[in-house]
Amino acid sequence: MAVRTAEQYRVQLRQLLPQGPAWDLERVPELANVLAGLSVELSRVDARIVALSAEMDPAYVTELVPDWERVMGLPDSCLGDSPSFGDRQLSVRQRLTAIGAQTPAYFILIAKGQGYPNATITQNRAPRFGRSRFGKTHFGTWRVQFMWTLNTGGRQRVGRRFGVSYWGERFGVNPGSALECLIRRYAPAHTVVYINYS
Repeated sequence: MAVRTAEQYRVQLRQLLPQGPAWDLERVPELANVLAGLSVELSRVDARIVALSAEMDPAYVTELVPDWERVMGLPDSCLGDSPSFGDRQLSVRQRLTAIGAQTPAYFILIAKGQGYPNATITQNRAPRFGRSRFGKTHFGTWRVQFMWTLNTGGRQRVGRRFGVSYWGERFGVNPGSALECLIRRYAPAHTVVYINYS
């Protein structure tokens, strides 16, 4: 949706003027000032309408983040006491579009959403007759059959760096605290999760 400029509105208002001497811009020059004032206001209202329609989509929300958070039960306790504005926008988008599952692909998706694009999952299995093969890895004792490991795959793609971060961002915090909280919240209750920050 394109925003019309004040000049476009002024031209449109001139074309919409009725016929007659009372509406002739040469006889009544004050009318041009009125049309100029109206066109500026109409352009401002048009821009606000476009901005409001962008606020309805959580992918573009900026001004109404607090309202979206109130409706969705955010901010999330996993993000800490004072999450950044970008994290708050991301959590609104994720809360609205999340489907949820208890599959490895879902937990990899959570890790990617927290900034770990190369995340993988290692599942351990207990040795069972007919399933165990000589030389196969990831088999352990009976105790590890409900354990799995999330491998983050290296450093986050976004992080706090000198010269790049803005004033007020904290340095030296554990970047995976939100990841650990989310993974442990949605992990199946009978499993034990280990997170490997490689």
